[in-house]
Amino acid sequence: MVRFILRRLGLSLITLLIILVIVTLIPNIAPGDPARKIAGGTASPERLASVRESLGLDDSVATQLGDLTKSVFTLDFGDSFTKPGETVMGLVSAALWKSTKLVAFALVMLLPLSIAGGMLAAYKKDSWIDRTIVNTGLALSSIPEFVAGVIFLSVLAVPIDFFKVGANAPTGAGLFTQLQHMLLPAFVVVTVYFGYIARVTRAGTIAALDSDYSRTAFMKGISTRDVFRRHIFRNALQPTVAVVGTQLGYMFGGMVGLEIVFNYPGLGKLIFNAADSADYPLLRGGVLIVAIIYMAATLVADLIIAWMNPRARLVSEGTS
Repeated sequence: MVRFILRRLGLSLITLLIILVIVTLIPNIAPGDPARKIAGGTASPERLASVRESLGLDDSVATQLGDLTKSVFTLDFGDSFTKPGETVMGLVSAALWKSTKLVAFALVMLLPLSIAGGMLAAYKKDSWIDRTIVNTGLALSSIPEFVAGVIFLSVLAVPIDFFKVGANAPTGAGLFTQLQHMLLPAFVVVTVYFGYIARVTRAGTIAALDSDYSRTAFMKGISTRDVFRRHIFRNALQPTVAVVGTQLGYMFGGMVGLEIVFNYPGLGKLIFNAADSADYPLLRGGVLIVAIIYMAATLVADLIIAWMNPRARLVSEGTS
């Protein structure tokens, strides 16, 4: 198990290094002068020199890469250019907390619904129930998140006062009020991801149902509920765990359209605004934090799968 964990950590570090190189090159390969974009077209030469020094653009790419790597381990990305007096990590932390609340609330609704739907579709394979769940999931997942957000706003938020137009609750609001404001964005997440996760769960469940141990259990007269609980559930959920782990990074940093539609100050919107305003320190910090979240979620998913199925761990170690 230790070897398995070390191998996964090594792969994560390689991925992080690749991302560090890409993020380092962003201001160097961007069209135009990044310093002038930040300082403005009428900035004095002294101001431009100050911005270039802050970005480290006068240093070699290797030096910039080393400084950025150090920033990752110290979590110190400097100050934001567009929000004077605000540190990058302070802004990212606030947005990350917002995104964490929304993602957690959405997952509480999404996972039970999609897993139950996928398992039911597998158990009723080729029936009208199976076709309804699969086709409904495909139809819903084909809707872009910002379109789904607009639809929910028009259908629910406008005629029904309970559903709030803005996802960001007032300062000092209680837990119920916060959840009430995040309800529609969470509905959008469920809409976008239900079909994908349900199909993955369905495929895993079908494979588990067709396995020798499941057939033997049914032949012994064990009830369907006990077969699912003892044999199928753990094995069927392994691909689902892998999918959720790989999608968490996107849920935190990629749902820009959703956060813009509901005016939610999450991590995705922060990164989008940083890119739009050429705030490279904030852009670098936000992108790297999302990358770290993605790698951590993937690593945790791998460990959960290894715990659920030790054979997967042995195969991985055998191929290393």
